[in-house]
Amino acid sequence: MTTTIVLISQDRADDLRHSLPAALAQPDAEVIVVDNASSDATGNLARDHGAEHLRLDTRASWAAANNAGIEAAQGDSVLLLNADCFLEPSFLAAARPRLDEPSIGMVTPKLIRTTGGQPTDRLDAIDCVGMVVDRRRKNNLAGHGRPSLAYDSPGPSFGPDGAAALYSRAMLDDVAVDGKPFDEAFEKWAVDVDLAWRAQILGWTATYEPRALAYHVRSYSPSTRAGMPERDRRVQFRNRYLMMVKNDTLQDVRGDLARIAGYELAAFGYAVLRERHLLAGYGELRQLLPTARRHRREIQARRRTRGVARAPFGLEPQP
Repeated sequence: MTTTIVLISQDRADDLRHSLPAALAQPDAEVIVVDNASSDATGNLARDHGAEHLRLDTRASWAAANNAGIEAAQGDSVLLLNADCFLEPSFLAAARPRLDEPSIGMVTPKLIRTTGGQPTDRLDAIDCVGMVVDRRRKNNLAGHGRPSLAYDSPGPSFGPDGAAALYSRAMLDDVAVDGKPFDEAFEKWAVDVDLAWRAQILGWTATYEPRALAYHVRSYSPSTRAGMPERDRRVQFRNRYLMMVKNDTLQDVRGDLARIAGYELAAFGYAVLRERHLLAGYGELRQLLPTARRHRREIQARRRTRGVARAPFGLEPQP
């Protein structure tokens, strides 16, 4: 099995100096540096290291840039990697065999927090061990902030975080809508969760492999949310509804209505009292609904033919 590493850089040459050599050192892997209209040395670094350089002349969203990289990938599996994520040498050797197991289309690695690409920058804290979606349909980082030695046993996972996510090419092709694995309406926030949710209800599963280890500089997390631009927070806010429109059914939510309703009241009250800019997310959602409903019809039609009950809400690795 060969793997294409799709390494995204958007003016992240300083990080790429460390993440690119680590990616190129992985066995049986090709590396495509997706240069998202960078104005720094990203392109020169890619060429100097002998990696394939895919230049996007117009800056695209994280979702669109990854879709471009996936389209160019030739491997049997695809590792999506952010420029600020640094792989251990044994990362792919540990992660890739898990894709040979029945129904597994996603491998969730163990990401440790770091402030940069040097070993001295690493922190004794987990960045995440994948994504989790609870029964309120609220997504979060599994394991975020726990000690780095926690979560040392393999197990099932809802899906990997997009900073470092290994997918089988067969799964990406199977769950694509309009020919694209990632929904570009999401732009960035929760696009990885949406893909994992869609994959789960179409019969694919994810596994957590702690021996697949990498170090990530986390720019957006529960602990840093307050410092993020308002638009980023608003997009994240409305993307939860997009996921529900596309991937949920009335049968899915029947047993969770009280939880969902309670969260909606709390979220609306919080927006009114603390972050009124979030209310504009409802208007953005309304504009995106026609396409989301069309995607929903396609996804749910496929799901019915496969007989999948519903997504495994609350599923995350055990500490």
